[in-house]
Amino acid sequence: AAVIGGSLGGMQAMRWALEFPDRIDHAIVIASAMKLSAQNIAFNEMARNAIKSDPDFQNGNFVEKNTQPRNGLALARMIGHVTYLSDEQMGSKFGRSISAGSFQQGQYNPVEFEVESYLRHQGDAFSGSFDANSYLLMTRVLDYFDLAREYDDDPVKAFSVAECDFLIISFLSDWRFSSTRSEEIVSALIDAKKNVSYAAIQSNLGHDAFLLKNENYEKTLATYMNRILTKNRRERQTDTEKGKTS
Repeated sequence: AAVIGGSLGGMQAMRWALEFPDRIDHAIVIASAMKLSAQNIAFNEMARNAIKSDPDFQNGNFVEKNTQPRNGLALARMIGHVTYLSDEQMGSKFGRSISAGSFQQGQYNPVEFEVESYLRHQGDAFSGSFDANSYLLMTRVLDYFDLAREYDDDPVKAFSVAECDFLIISFLSDWRFSSTRSEEIVSALIDAKKNVSYAAIQSNLGHDAFLLKNENYEKTLATYMNRILTKNRRERQTDTEKGKTS
């Protein structure tokens, strides 16, 4: 079997490779890390505090109180969304374009930049469709994940348990889960003497790139999966020929 995941899903793919070595033949890990950096944890804490500081959060009992912490959840989404985008992408998409108001010399300017209205839209849309407690728990899962914790904090020792081949993919403009984090995974896999392929994809879409169309991204996945299919066909053909001769 093959398991594939991006971001938190990539963490889970690595975990399954260790927990089910007899069932996983291939693990494809995209835009992920063996554990979060302090900066990543800090962003998650900012988002959690935004939610918990909303009076409508009601200490997590907002459903019973018939309220929704929409303002806090919207702010949490705005914080998170900025980290999923690259500076280049935001610059090309919004720049300093103004959506409302005008600059007036010597006065407070009621100017709204397009990037501001975009973030508010993202926050409002998200807050109407996502559960606040789920957001808190999901960010904690990210924070607490540490692949090597149970292996004396040694990632090489951790990956030594796996028996599958790995494909690791990163995106060069992703600063939330940077290529450096993926290269740490690759280095540990090599030291653990595992078969690993690595691709660092050029993209200006930041962390969100793993969810979006990209020709090189698609080719990388297709090439790897086709290689698996070709290998499986050859193995089946060999087994069939052995059966005939016996």
